[in-house]
Amino acid sequence: MAFSPEKRKGTISGIVFVAIFAAAAVYIADFAPVKAMGLSPLVIGIVLGIFYANTLHNQTPIEWQSGITFSAKKILRFAIVLYGFRITFQEILSVGMDGFLVSLIMLTSTMILGTWLGVKIFGLDKDTSILTASGASVCGAAAVLAAEPVLKAEEYKTAIAVSMVVLFGTISMFLYPLLYTAIIENASGFLHMSAREFGIYVGGTIHEVAQVVAVPASVPGSPKEMADAAVIVKMTRVIMIAPMLIVLGLYLAWEAKKEGGDGVGKMQLVIPWFAVYFILVAGFNSLHLLPENVVNFINEFDNFLLTMAMTALGMGTIFSKFKGLGLAPIYTALGMFLWLVIGGFVITKIVVEIL
Repeated sequence: MAFSPEKRKGTISGIVFVAIFAAAAVYIADFAPVKAMGLSPLVIGIVLGIFYANTLHNQTPIEWQSGITFSAKKILRFAIVLYGFRITFQEILSVGMDGFLVSLIMLTSTMILGTWLGVKIFGLDKDTSILTASGASVCGAAAVLAAEPVLKAEEYKTAIAVSMVVLFGTISMFLYPLLYTAIIENASGFLHMSAREFGIYVGGTIHEVAQVVAVPASVPGSPKEMADAAVIVKMTRVIMIAPMLIVLGLYLAWEAKKEGGDGVGKMQLVIPWFAVYFILVAGFNSLHLLPENVVNFINEFDNFLLTMAMTALGMGTIFSKFKGLGLAPIYTALGMFLWLVIGGFVITKIVVEIL
């Protein structure tokens, strides 16, 4: 146990050590050039953690490892639960059925496509494929973090998935405003999108929440309805993380039973209870019982906890473990990226026109 009498001191020291790195990540993320790049403290945290893992890892007491592991596992689950304070059911309803359907279709199709591409086409291991697909289909790094404990994946696989989210999410952040101003805004026929349609497209296909917020802000003179639609559709995808994790747990349990035959007939179903608590918190937040300043404080605190979890995961990422993977993660993430950009555009147009 992490807090057993013999481990307690080392665990606390490890948690404090991770928190110091996370505080540095928050500080760095506040610099204007870093803000302009749309890099969140979560991403910077994992970079700092990876730097530590491959340089200073052997210089710190081994007793601290229990605290680092606690941050990557337990604090992570608690942070995902608190993530529910960012969402209300009213926001999801306000975007309309077209926004909801675009979110559902893109999440489901990207999750299936990414896992299939990784495992069947590019020879990537199942865990890394599912983690990468989770990040692309739901909400970037936070979804990767949420899927990691369900899969019980190794830290370096999580780091690979997060790096793919960062790479292609950053490309999206610069590509989408260019697409809108150069083609979509002034096009006619099928290529044209209204501001609201483009907002749905952005919210339904870009990886990170911060990147979704940045895209409408980067479009000159973009109307408020574009930003509103983008953020609400994105948050609809975010709340879908809970049912996605439950379905993933069901799938993993079924697959394990299938591969193990009758010998695992009594195997317990893997239910990510933190995902259920996430929905309950979102429901509580929908009642608006807490003052706005309290909710804002919780969200800031949650950002810090997520940054701690990302940093701790980075601290478990040693480059030597990456040998043999080659370009498979990039090819897998690229396939999903092309589907999100091209397929997402087509899906958005079709769904909006039908409804």
